[in-house]
Amino acid sequence: MATLTCRAGVPVTVGRRSAAPVALLSGLPIRSSQVLGSRLPAAKPVAPVRARQPIAVRAQAADAAKELDPLETTVSKVVGVKLAPTVVTLSFIAIWYALNIGFNLLNKTIFKYFPFPYTVSTVHVLVGLVYCVVVYVLGMKGWSFGRPVTGQEFKNIFGPAAMHAVGHVAANISFAAVAISLTHTVKTLEPAFNVVLSQVILGEATPLPVLLSLVPIMFGVALASAGELSFNWIGFLTAMASNLTFGFRAVWSKRAMTKSLDGTAVYAYTTLISVLICLPWALFAEGSSLAAGVQTAIAKVGAQRFYTDLFMVGMLYHLYNQFAFNTLERVSPVSHGVCNVVKRVAIIGSSVVFFNQVLTTQAMVGTVIALAGTWLYTEMSSKNKHKKAPPPAPAGGAAPAAA
Repeated sequence: MATLTCRAGVPVTVGRRSAAPVALLSGLPIRSSQVLGSRLPAAKPVAPVRARQPIAVRAQAADAAKELDPLETTVSKVVGVKLAPTVVTLSFIAIWYALNIGFNLLNKTIFKYFPFPYTVSTVHVLVGLVYCVVVYVLGMKGWSFGRPVTGQEFKNIFGPAAMHAVGHVAANISFAAVAISLTHTVKTLEPAFNVVLSQVILGEATPLPVLLSLVPIMFGVALASAGELSFNWIGFLTAMASNLTFGFRAVWSKRAMTKSLDGTAVYAYTTLISVLICLPWALFAEGSSLAAGVQTAIAKVGAQRFYTDLFMVGMLYHLYNQFAFNTLERVSPVSHGVCNVVKRVAIIGSSVVFFNQVLTTQAMVGTVIALAGTWLYTEMSSKNKHKKAPPPAPAGGAAPAAA
């Protein structure tokens, strides 16, 4: 067994493999690369890339999955985590459009043999209320009222909900009086009412580009109305009244906006309040002639179809509004406004085809200009934000979405 002395003055045994040089030198102020004149750098322990990569991918997938709601989580099993939110949002928009088109076509069909807009409006919200109560009792509270509201929350919801009810009745009077295309063309003027009421009530100064974008809307509505064969003043004025009340709904909703209730619950309570308003109103306006009207309608289409149509139009009305609320929760207000423009295009087009409606060239040009103006207003609103006065502190409640 030989013993050598290294340059550091430390004896090192040669011939035995049990003495590790690094262990022997651990107490000295020199690097391991200096041992026995070695020039190799000290190797740092590095985990293999293949061992780390799956862990990182799994961690990213887990983080993304945490941000998905239950529906998106289910959809992600088919389309993947990344695409799931987009697929769910587009599905909501498609269902919203389909239900809205179905509602408008069936609603107008009912008015052709049962011209009682106050009663039909009440049926819409009454069927919706029954639906909300049934799913709540069955334990699906998230699909209905969610939870009981406080007195202050109910008070904050009541104003916008009352305007929703009045605007809904006014719109149905217009639907019964004129063609669907004219009513929806006139309703493109709703942003103009929002601008005026926001200035008067909220103190919002609307930027000039946004104001100028309202000009083609007003011009298009005037052109379409003058060229519409079914035009009458009752249909036009009630559509304008609907714009006014929905404008109040939008403005008052801003003052009551909080995140204490989701869109589903807000609309459920809006439906309840709408029934409280529409039911006595319908009995007062049409109660004396309602029995005779029901008998005449049954004589024309039969009892089964009459009651089935009323139930189905009520379900379509509730569900399309529900999906409108749900869509608003998933997209920005500007995107929701664009969706509303496209929705009106789809409704007008489908009603013209379904009812074989004759549109004059002037009416078609006016409708296109009004819809293009609405799209321009949405774009200008997104680029030029309103200058707001300091708003009062919200006290509870939430805002209904534009239906």
